[in-house]
Amino acid sequence: MQEKDGKYLFGVVKVGDKGQIVIPKDARKIYDIKPGDTLMMLGDQKGIALLKTDVFQAIIDQAMEGLTQ
Repeated sequence: MQEKDGKYLFGVVKVGDKGQIVIPKDARKIYDIKPGDTLMMLGDQKGIALLKTDVFQAIIDQAMEGLTQ
């Protein structure tokens, strides 16, 4: 794992026959990803990103709070 300015390079993962990937141990530790957690997959033309759903929900709640005030 390499880290610079809060950005990480965890290495390469391989997609299995069922489309599954293994999230590297260092990434699971840093982002507190445990078995059974749900992740949201986001993407654009450049690639994809994974985000824990509770983190995504907190972002949405904060955005909605600003709309209702």
